[in-house]
Amino acid sequence: MQIVQTRRYFLSEAALAGAAMLAARRGSAEPDLETSSVRLAKTPVICFAPQYVCEDLLRMEGFTDIRYVDTKPSDLGKDLAQGKYDFASNVTASYVIDVDSGLPITLVAGIHAGCYELFASDGIRNIRDLKGKRVGTVVATDLLEMMAAFVGLDPKKDLTIINDPQAKPLDQFIQGKLDAYMALPPEPQLLHARGFGEVIVRTATDRPWSQYFCCTLAARRDYVARNPVTTKRVIRAMLKAADLCASEPERAARRLVDGGFVDNYEYALQTLNDNPYAHWRDYDAEDTVRFYALRLHEVGVIKKSPQRIVADGTDLDAFNELKLELKG
Repeated sequence: MQIVQTRRYFLSEAALAGAAMLAARRGSAEPDLETSSVRLAKTPVICFAPQYVCEDLLRMEGFTDIRYVDTKPSDLGKDLAQGKYDFASNVTASYVIDVDSGLPITLVAGIHAGCYELFASDGIRNIRDLKGKRVGTVVATDLLEMMAAFVGLDPKKDLTIINDPQAKPLDQFIQGKLDAYMALPPEPQLLHARGFGEVIVRTATDRPWSQYFCCTLAARRDYVARNPVTTKRVIRAMLKAADLCASEPERAARRLVDGGFVDNYEYALQTLNDNPYAHWRDYDAEDTVRFYALRLHEVGVIKKSPQRIVADGTDLDAFNELKLELKG
């Protein structure tokens, strides 16, 4: 697996000054980092943007060796558990499934809500209208099943979900061979640009999905136990990066392209403008994990109870402290 050392991304003078002031205020009050090296996952998912624009903020926290490790969206939890990198953002529901399967990972912070959009062909106005329909996705099968069950459908009987990447479900939807498609950036931007389908669910704005963190940050369980100071400072840099994505989306989008994380600047900018990166203070990370665990348990995807998932798979003390420290 390739390890990529990123180029420096120069933040605005105001952002740098603010970070420096916070560092000065902390002074020697905080213990030293257990390690000045950190490895982050790298995968071409635009909505993980805070993870990719946080390098200078990590340097302000004392990190001197910052690396990005290539992986696939489907392997994020597995590769994290195997120690191929130290931290990774991913869809909360995916991490809940990983915890249920016994992977030794710990969710340490919520990052942002939103990012998924469910597109449908003419005549389909809501999820109930998908009964008997063919729906495509690549990485959101569990989310589709949760949404169907939430409105009273039996996802195993009432939906035909096409999720094999080799079948190219996005292409099938564009060609009119599927009735709906659940898209993750940059797919929504592509579909909007080409004028395909109508959005019937947008998780950034539609309840109940908009009330919870879509994506969360996780680390290996033993890493968090050994490196509590390092973990807190990584989370702090990530949360400041989320604020940066909201306040300076053009700079953040350019960083995504210049750093080789995504290819299309316009798609990156649209994603940053469409998703509520500045509202991480407003959501409850533990409640998010509990919500998705309950939904996944209802459709039979996981076996552990929501309470067990929270107990086995979260360590949110540092995140909750930072929500108070970094009040807007």
